[in-house]
Amino acid sequence: MRRLSLQKMTLARKVSAMILRRHLMTSQVSKSSTKEAMQSKQDDKENQKYPRKIFSGIQPTGQLHLGNYLGALQKWTEMQNSGDDVCYCIVDMHSITIPQNPALLRENIFEMAATMFACGLNPEKSTIYVQSTVKEHAELGWILNCMCTMARLGHLPQFKEKSRNLKDIPLGLYVYPVLQAADIMLFKATHVPVGEDQLQHIQLTQHLSRIFNTKYGATFPICHAVIENHDAARIRSLRNPSKKMSKSDLDTKATINIRDPPEVIVEKIKKAVTDFTSDVTYEPNVRPGVSNLVVIHSMVTNTPIDKVVEEAKSIDTGRYKLRVADAVVEHLKPIRLAIDDHLQRKDELIQLLEMGAEKARQVAQENIVEIKQKIGLGIFQTIPQSIEVSSDLESTTSTTKENQEQQPGEMKIEDMSIVPKQKLRQEKKLNTTQTQQNLAPKFKLKDSIQTPPSMVKKVS
Repeated sequence: MRRLSLQKMTLARKVSAMILRRHLMTSQVSKSSTKEAMQSKQDDKENQKYPRKIFSGIQPTGQLHLGNYLGALQKWTEMQNSGDDVCYCIVDMHSITIPQNPALLRENIFEMAATMFACGLNPEKSTIYVQSTVKEHAELGWILNCMCTMARLGHLPQFKEKSRNLKDIPLGLYVYPVLQAADIMLFKATHVPVGEDQLQHIQLTQHLSRIFNTKYGATFPICHAVIENHDAARIRSLRNPSKKMSKSDLDTKATINIRDPPEVIVEKIKKAVTDFTSDVTYEPNVRPGVSNLVVIHSMVTNTPIDKVVEEAKSIDTGRYKLRVADAVVEHLKPIRLAIDDHLQRKDELIQLLEMGAEKARQVAQENIVEIKQKIGLGIFQTIPQSIEVSSDLESTTSTTKENQEQQPGEMKIEDMSIVPKQKLRQEKKLNTTQTQQNLAPKFKLKDSIQTPPSMVKKVS
């Protein structure tokens, strides 16, 4: 009986602890949500003094696929035509975070520009330019690099994903989110169209904007992410519907590129993975392959999904694939022809990009002058406002002095800031150094080397 009562008491204590733990977690989540809501309201209040400005960028890394076009460029065109102040950038400086063939990179820049114009972006309504032609991007990027911390960058998952298969990791791959923040902040953008995988980079931009505003006074709006079309985000690989459509897919039949010839598009869709059921339905969790074709058909024809499914009731999936292929070919045909036309007139393409770069420079130069003046850079006559140096800097300086007093063999790994995935190399290097130092036994010069008596000169 006593053992049973003890078991009951133990169980009751465990249940009480579990309830208390759950209550504390709920309380913490509630506090976090409340804090985020208050921060959002404060940001919205501060942003009221800034005009609505949209900025987004795209890397020139080969042909766009159907998901890129429906998810990004179509949305960009809608924003442009709604009368918003929009700025779209081909971010070629981001491309070189991994090795590039110079000739191919240049061709990709032209192809991306031609694609953007062919998809409906108008240089008279939008600012369209190449990132490296506006040097202020790099200037602000360096300024923000000096404000950001390695710990803050270490939380971003993209670095871990992209560096997983690299032996020697370029520094640019680690710090490129800071340059991305500079791209946005340089134009004081209030809204940034991005995919869900880029939300943490937008949060970094918000973080750096708040740091700068706190130190040097209100300068930047706190930008908001505009999530890309959710339907377009649901466009999956034709060969593996569990994955998103991607241009890096090793299976060339998995992705529809917008410059694919009609016969190639038809062949890819005919080979698309579906299932053994012949009916056409939209059930993403049960029938992802057929549902993927329904989404594509809906978006290229601008028809609601329910209506697409209703019209396909009388045909099986084999015939439905041909209907989808015809709709995709018809939708992409004028875009493909327009891209080819732009690429045949590169002089005109360069002129349009230079016109956009000039518009971008006017805004960028004005903003970078304001930024430099506030932080004390340059040779402006006006003296910037004095601020107190953070106590963190003083403690860092004293720590540095202490480290300088240590002997070379006394270096400690935990005292160093090490980029992720490079700690192991540092440990190996330190172990090798210590081994080399211990190869020879320590000895005193006076004990091991003595002058023979015959060599001592007699003093008369």
